[in-house]
Amino acid sequence: MDQIVNVNEFQELARQALPKMYYDYYSGAAEDKHTLKENVEAFSRIMFRPRVLVDVSKIDMSTRILGYPISAPIMIAPTGNHMLAHPQGETVTAKAAAACNTIMIVSCMSSCTLEEVALSCNAVRFLQIYVFERRDVTAQVVKRAEKAGYKAIVLTVDVPKLGRREADIKNKMIPPKLRNFEGLTKVQPSEGSGVEAFASRALDASLNWKDIEWLRSITKLPILIKGILTPEDALKAVEAGVDGIVVSNHGGRQLDYSPATITVLEEVVHVVKGRIPVLLDGGVRRGTDVFKALALGAQAVLIGRPIVYGLAAKGEDGVKKVIEMLKNEFELTMALSGCPTIGDITRNHVRTEDERLKSNL
Repeated sequence: MDQIVNVNEFQELARQALPKMYYDYYSGAAEDKHTLKENVEAFSRIMFRPRVLVDVSKIDMSTRILGYPISAPIMIAPTGNHMLAHPQGETVTAKAAAACNTIMIVSCMSSCTLEEVALSCNAVRFLQIYVFERRDVTAQVVKRAEKAGYKAIVLTVDVPKLGRREADIKNKMIPPKLRNFEGLTKVQPSEGSGVEAFASRALDASLNWKDIEWLRSITKLPILIKGILTPEDALKAVEAGVDGIVVSNHGGRQLDYSPATITVLEEVVHVVKGRIPVLLDGGVRRGTDVFKALALGAQAVLIGRPIVYGLAAKGEDGVKKVIEMLKNEFELTMALSGCPTIGDITRNHVRTEDERLKSNL
């Protein structure tokens, strides 16, 4: 792995390692894939305003999310079906997260059961969930998460219906059995049915803001909402009493031509006014991206596809390498920008495209 110099290089290694159907499943997105590309490219339009002659001989990247300490503001996003990338699936990803002292958000669509992931290593982890038409299924999963020591629930809210992922349709991708829902036929893919048919049968398209109250009534765990892209919804989330927001467009897999998450982060942060943490998901491929997200008000970023690519290419070591590379780049960016601690990163350290255009008028 010595010849790998950045996170992007893991994508090609994963492409070589995986069957085409599985690589397409992980790398694919909705329709024209505009949002997928824009998630990454939007970062390149944000420039730095580095400060010099600051003592950066010691850099401290550590931070806390919901009170839990992590080594850097880089967390693992929920992604499903890790056994398609590695025979031991999410247990390997979890061990890498623990070794890197960060938080993994485990997907309820994981290949391993949430209990298996919990037993694999001692670390702080959150559980991502969907609300199914059968509410008792969701309630059961939440109770199991509490019992297994998960520290928060991350509710994904941008999938009333599944986005049109054309590569999966073309490949006739059939999702594997979901071990978190064994014995529950309504939330299992049926023989020969694709991802889309399964989602339309299992997920609850009637989910709305009132249901947040229901979720709060069945758990004492903190609840974060993942899938917010507008200040209007961010305000509603705060009013609904959630404990955190994840600005996310589902990695471009849902509504194509939704905005790149980094472009809407600041307006979400503006209405939240520091009352709850705001995390950014989508497009982070460099340590410079992590810095830009924090400068625009995020408490941390979530890493999705690069983690799966690292897992597919090199197993646990690959996942660790992805996280460590991002941490090393982030540490260097902090030093070169004149920021010895996370608290020193401010809005004045970056300049967005809008600001540059206005200054040229």
